[in-house]
Amino acid sequence: MTVVNQNETRADLSEVAEVGIHLPESADALSKSSHAGHDHDDDDHHDHEHGFELVEVLRVVFVALAAVAVWFHLWEPFHRVSVIGLVATLIGGYPIFKEALENILERRMTMELSMTIALISALAIGEFFTALVITAFVLAAEILEGLTVGRGRRAIQDMLDFLPQTASVLRDNQIVELDTRTILPGEVVVIRPGSRIPVDGQVLSGHSYVEQAAITGEPMPSEKTTGSDVYAGTINQAGTLQVRAERLGKETTFGKIIEAVENAERSRAPIQKTADRLAGYLAYFALGAAVLTFLITHNLRSTISVIIVAGACGIAAGTPLAILGAIGRAARQGSIIKGGIYLEALGQLHTVFLDKTGTLTYGFPLVSEVRTEPGISERTLLEAAARAERSSEHPLGRAIVRFAEQQNFQTIDPESFEYRIGRGVLASLQGERIVVGNRALFEELEIAQPEKHRTSGSCRMLR
Repeated sequence: MTVVNQNETRADLSEVAEVGIHLPESADALSKSSHAGHDHDDDDHHDHEHGFELVEVLRVVFVALAAVAVWFHLWEPFHRVSVIGLVATLIGGYPIFKEALENILERRMTMELSMTIALISALAIGEFFTALVITAFVLAAEILEGLTVGRGRRAIQDMLDFLPQTASVLRDNQIVELDTRTILPGEVVVIRPGSRIPVDGQVLSGHSYVEQAAITGEPMPSEKTTGSDVYAGTINQAGTLQVRAERLGKETTFGKIIEAVENAERSRAPIQKTADRLAGYLAYFALGAAVLTFLITHNLRSTISVIIVAGACGIAAGTPLAILGAIGRAARQGSIIKGGIYLEALGQLHTVFLDKTGTLTYGFPLVSEVRTEPGISERTLLEAAARAERSSEHPLGRAIVRFAEQQNFQTIDPESFEYRIGRGVLASLQGERIVVGNRALFEELEIAQPEKHRTSGSCRMLR
């Protein structure tokens, strides 16, 4: 008799919801849950971020209100000079002027420098409203740029939040709670059920299942026993483990992943170099076209219009922001991109190959089929299997219990329970022995198997 349960089960969202399984949350949601013990620090951090953004927003609002005042000619004591327009442009445009000066000293042609030239020209001919509009648009563009960069940076912080700040360490035969930064290589760390593992190391004692999809990509929890390797940032699901710390902090596998994301955000794709070069050419072309326009028309307004329209901000800023935003977004979704060059290469792909069956799954096993021997009802089989697996932490065992409960079958605790690592479980109920496991367990117990099941693929067998 067999209960087939394959990891490659093809199920839609409704089937997953029916059995009470929730799909994994995004990295954003997971990072929020990991903030539980650090509310005060996070509040300070967010206050600082919003304070910075608020100043920039208030600057844009100030310039916009000044533009309205100039448009309606409010308080203009001088005939040719708008005091509100001049003061608002100088105050609101201070960040632009400051960066333009730095670019002049570095001999670089940038969007800020070209916009500064346009602003000065507009003020010189008395177009104060135009100068304020230009200033408002440039400041708004810089706010959007800052938000995009901030999201990319926060993606790294979200990844860091996967690592616990404290850990239980065995010292002098006592378990003490310590800051993870004080753990030394070779020390024994006690990992309790439901907690994240703070170090890379080897299991010294204990038995559990660890969710390590963020490191290995495996959708199913991995069984850990003495001698198994564990990774920082993964989640211990069931039993308590004692782990000997081997790699800490940046030396862990998770630390290497974070380092890869940081390097990716700092790297430059070939298209960025092309964009920078074209932006420089466009800025010089705009100045040349402005000079030519003035020589032909002798119209300062037309000359300034050429400089404004040909601003290089779209080319110079758009490309790196797009790459940075994509890398940060991918990191929050659990995908690591090594650099902009690989994003650029993706644009040339037309076919994607998946290396093995079951790569695209929800990561949760579901009972897809129940096979019984003649004379054995499906209810009898499932009730026996669910009772035997009720005390099991194995993902397939849990799937059997969920399926039985969904069918409203009785799943009482067995009188005795024994787990055979990597093979299955043995249980007894009302004097009857129940064996649920793989072929290796049945051969070990010298239980005869039906010939038609000897060649079956991934299955769990019940006797």
